[in-house]
Amino acid sequence: MHQLTLTEIAAALAAKDFSAEELTRGLLQRIEQLDPQLNSFITVTADAALAQARAADARRAAGETGALLGAPLAHKDLFCTQGVLTSCGSKILTGFKAPYDATVVERLAAAGAVSLGKLNMDEFAMGSANESSHYGPVKNPWDVTRVPGGSSGGSAAAVAARLLPAATGTDTGGSIRQPAALTNLTGIKPTYGRVSRWGMIAYASSLDQGGPLARTAEDCALLLQAMAGFDPKDSTSVDQPVDDYQAALQQPLSGLRIGLPREYFGAGLDARIGDKVLAVVEALKKLGATVKDISLPTLQHAIPAYYVIAPAEASSNLSRFDGVRFGYRCENPVNLEDLYKRSRGEGFGAEVKRRIMVGTYALSAGYYDAYYLKAQRIRRLIKNDFVAAFAEVDVILGPTTPNLAWKLGEKSNDPVSAYLEDLYTIAANLAGIPGLSMPAGFVDGLPVGVQLLGNYFQEGRLLNVAHQYQQGSDWHRQAPSGF
Repeated sequence: MHQLTLTEIAAALAAKDFSAEELTRGLLQRIEQLDPQLNSFITVTADAALAQARAADARRAAGETGALLGAPLAHKDLFCTQGVLTSCGSKILTGFKAPYDATVVERLAAAGAVSLGKLNMDEFAMGSANESSHYGPVKNPWDVTRVPGGSSGGSAAAVAARLLPAATGTDTGGSIRQPAALTNLTGIKPTYGRVSRWGMIAYASSLDQGGPLARTAEDCALLLQAMAGFDPKDSTSVDQPVDDYQAALQQPLSGLRIGLPREYFGAGLDARIGDKVLAVVEALKKLGATVKDISLPTLQHAIPAYYVIAPAEASSNLSRFDGVRFGYRCENPVNLEDLYKRSRGEGFGAEVKRRIMVGTYALSAGYYDAYYLKAQRIRRLIKNDFVAAFAEVDVILGPTTPNLAWKLGEKSNDPVSAYLEDLYTIAANLAGIPGLSMPAGFVDGLPVGVQLLGNYFQEGRLLNVAHQYQQGSDWHRQAPSGF
């Protein structure tokens, strides 16, 4: 059962090949046996999952249908889940059990999905390797000496290892797409505002966006259908109808215009990854697509702009974690200032502290105009580049990451090197456009991902291209040895 995709599970549950409870018990057993090798879960909610599975079976017995009814998944541990530890991978949220469900959690539960628990992540979603978690690093099931990517590394590792068929993640600068690429999964970051951020603990509010990770585009379409839509509780949610993503999958690719940015294929890209990208291009051309060289001239400024804007927003968002109202509190503070300083100093990890300091500096008097305001202007230029590009092409294609998954600890003392791994993903967050990563092959036994970027609210088009490609390839069906 654990080898089935979400779509295959839906068909099997409808055919009564097995029950949701049987499936859930089987996956919980796999998690108990195999997750110690990966450290992908922070919390396993076995009793609650079995109760949800029995409820899903009862709903099916009563005649109810639904693709996600009884389908197992798990949530990245920054989606608030009522009565369950929600930690953001941080010591500072020790003991915090959310008093409500995030909208994403609520919508998937209403669709009948069974949540098996909460997944490990970089602390407050800050990282590209899933090494900054207070609960220890997550390991890549393709090679447990390597990183799975971050910050949704727990979600990616668990799905890649067949501990569950799908998971939720969030993407602030590539944190769904990059781990999807490094673990041989399909992952989509929707348009900013497409999926509610209510109940999703913020890192950088103007960049964060929730989305699904699964093995196929078809599975991602199922999940996104349930997750997407306007939410009046989220002021950044966009009130626009949600497309029928399942119907979009079947559209032919004849006439599809693909843009290849010349900036993607310069220095810094592993040439072997570049070859895999071009092989995908050739496969899409055989399906009727045409290819055009384009330019995204401000791409080179994306990382510097992001690492001013995101830390600035983080320094503001994380000011609420002060040891007073919830989470970790230092012992025996002598006064309020000591409480603040020691609670935050002891509760936050090194990467979070680094970004808070950078962000506070960028927003400080005398530096706001020089850094933050300038970064916001560059952000507008990046958006303008995409607007111009999508006047000529339907999708933009390129590598998801410049390199293969690296060794655990290899970049721990070189944060800038780790930041550069997000070179191709960050611009989509700055512009707010949707992006998808899909499996494209292997180099030295390690997965390679190809990224598709689309115009605003064109998630259906990205899923369509990925699905059509996956009908003629089997990279997404490959499983890591031992799992």
